[in-house]
Amino acid sequence: MSFGSKMLFFFSALGAFNGLLLSAYFIFFTPKKYLSNYLLGALLLVLSIRIGKSVVYYFDHSLPKIYLQIGLSACFLIGPFLYFFIKSEVEQIKKMPKSWLVMIAFWISIIAVIGFIYPYQTYPHIWWDYIIYSIYTQWGVYIAFSGFLLVNILKKVFQKETIKPFEKWLLTIWGGILILFICYVWAIFNITKGSYILGGIGFSLMLYTVIFVLLYRKKTDDLSSFSTQKYADKKLNEEDAQLIIGKLEKVMEEKEIFKNPNLKLNDLAKEINVSGHQLSQLLNDNLEKNFTLFINEYRIDEACKILATKTNLTIEAIGDEVGFNSKSTFFATFKKIKGMTPNLYQQQTSPNL
Repeated sequence: MSFGSKMLFFFSALGAFNGLLLSAYFIFFTPKKYLSNYLLGALLLVLSIRIGKSVVYYFDHSLPKIYLQIGLSACFLIGPFLYFFIKSEVEQIKKMPKSWLVMIAFWISIIAVIGFIYPYQTYPHIWWDYIIYSIYTQWGVYIAFSGFLLVNILKKVFQKETIKPFEKWLLTIWGGILILFICYVWAIFNITKGSYILGGIGFSLMLYTVIFVLLYRKKTDDLSSFSTQKYADKKLNEEDAQLIIGKLEKVMEEKEIFKNPNLKLNDLAKEINVSGHQLSQLLNDNLEKNFTLFINEYRIDEACKILATKTNLTIEAIGDEVGFNSKSTFFATFKKIKGMTPNLYQQQTSPNL
């Protein structure tokens, strides 16, 4: 084995070993006894088993087939544990539902029965022709379901809204698992020579990123949605809320800050000397709208004023003037808020044009 191969083996194997240690931490030693932490620990455990098998087999093809079977069987649980972990965080589920236990028991039973009837050692062709493809199909379906749970967070990302640390954490883990899945599917179809080991390398990189976050962030309590739950029922009193709303309206009307196309929640919060969390809570609890809708209502109201009084600007130019980055976004937002297109609104308010 060359020096490069030895380094590749060491780095990949160390990732699998550290995954086992991190799994033990989340299951047994984490101070926050959230259901999601136990599920994350279980996810890291089955991932480490799968990666460990891959690394050893890549460098030693004489590995007993039982280890190959165990490693492949672990894949049957990666998807379910990923889905349950994300769902427990997104929906703040504190206690393991019986249906989840039944589902996990079901998949364990399925792979155990198949492995007993058709052991890899005796029926490798059945594993390669049917079982392995079924395993990866199941894994892929659960990744897709997990992605659907993250749709609202992904929308925030694409709309350039501020997302919470725990939301970044969920996206990072889901994205990491997706990359691992792609690496293994890539290897199964033998699209690129040597791609099989990419799964182990990718897992190691993802794992070291997780460890870096846990060790070097100033705080990790905000990496779970449960840590923010304690603030959910603490609304601002009416007097303080009205005071902040007054400042907010003044800034919006006098400075017309909404015309900044790159305006963020925290930027607006700084203008009125409150935290981003306080502003978000105020908008949701007192005005019953999110940041994007709040800003867009001001933009559309300003656009209506221009449409009704000025005729020398194009519709697209008006959208730019009030803070929209694109014509399509301006049109879609205008129709959503006003129930008609900007052109129709202009015709109705300026019939003699």
